[in-house]
Amino acid sequence: MRKGSLHFLVHIFKYRISKRMDTPLYSWNFLAKLFHIIYSCNKFRLDFVVKKLHVQKQDVSFCYGLLLMFLVTLNLTGCTTTKNYQAENLPAHLQAPRNENAQTLDLTKLATATTTQDLIGGGDVIEISISAGLSSTDTATFPVRVSDNGTAILPLVGAVSLKEMDLEEAEAVISGACIEKGLYTAPHVTVTMKRPKVHKITVLGAVEEPATYELRAGQSDVLQAIVAAGGLSDDAGVFVQVRHPGYRNQTAEPQELIASLDSGSDIQQVGQETIVQPIGHQTVRIDLASAATQKPESLRLPDGGIVMVERRDPKPIHVLGLVKKPDRYEFPVAEDLRLLDAIALASGTDNPLADKVYIIRNTPDSEEPTLIQASIKKAKRNGRADLRLAPGDIVSVEQTPTTSIYEAVRLIGFGVSGRAF
Repeated sequence: MRKGSLHFLVHIFKYRISKRMDTPLYSWNFLAKLFHIIYSCNKFRLDFVVKKLHVQKQDVSFCYGLLLMFLVTLNLTGCTTTKNYQAENLPAHLQAPRNENAQTLDLTKLATATTTQDLIGGGDVIEISISAGLSSTDTATFPVRVSDNGTAILPLVGAVSLKEMDLEEAEAVISGACIEKGLYTAPHVTVTMKRPKVHKITVLGAVEEPATYELRAGQSDVLQAIVAAGGLSDDAGVFVQVRHPGYRNQTAEPQELIASLDSGSDIQQVGQETIVQPIGHQTVRIDLASAATQKPESLRLPDGGIVMVERRDPKPIHVLGLVKKPDRYEFPVAEDLRLLDAIALASGTDNPLADKVYIIRNTPDSEEPTLIQASIKKAKRNGRADLRLAPGDIVSVEQTPTTSIYEAVRLIGFGVSGRAF
């Protein structure tokens, strides 16, 4: 189709030239030679082409005109079978998410209901002193480990439930149990926290001080783990992987933990108002940007839990086509990048009439890339048309009939008389 269009144009120019001036009839070989000179030599002055082809200047000017019409024909007769999406009407599932800055997020939303320091819980070791008089010899002091159900076994007294009691409440309960057993008439009981139960939590990834930390069992959650590790580092992303080892009580080497998390096995996605169905039962992936929607149980950490803060490593974008500096550009960290921003990174367009833009986007739920059509003019007027870009996007400023005409006119230049052609 395109060759037929060019053939038709050639016949028109042959007829016009033969009627209006005494010039040779241009052949396909002549046109091919002209194309070769223009695109291989990158020299577009008429004097240079005239010298190379050994023809008159006005003859070459007409061929430039033919080239101009040919470029327009190529654009007009082009066709495509790919479905295009318009930037201003892009479906929600194809839109790029906001590029959140983990440093500015409200991490207090990660907090769960915790136990205060002096509340007794399972696994705590408390020290109990029972005195019947003023003499120290009348005082019995002994440590007791509280069972997981909150029960403490006292000598001669038996089982006493101290679950989630503060120290003063525990003293009153133990005193009453001693009186009930007939061991004392008015005992003086003192309870102190000897060693609270702790969870060993390993914090890895984008934190200031990755290591294994001991957290009070009643205060062992994602927020406390991140705080213990010195907070998020500058390259922290908004996703955190949390592993609940269950039966596993020992702590593995950091390299082993990172490898197990990076393998992607047994990961459950949590956040963004809904919870994705898990593909395993040990690991969840938490979005810090939507922490308020997390289920509390996904934020609590058992003994041996692992917290892995993912680092930000966005793929670069590529800006191609009618721009001054087509190249690959690093995607900015912690801020949105839009269409006009990407063109600005490439120092703007090299054609003042350039307007049509294609954004090629790969989505995780499709093997085929998505083609999105945008307009520079619309993007300047309408915020929705100034499309938010995603890491890995390819931005291509396209040729159009208008830009082709401009390019052809620019190649032709102006003659000595100041008129084109």
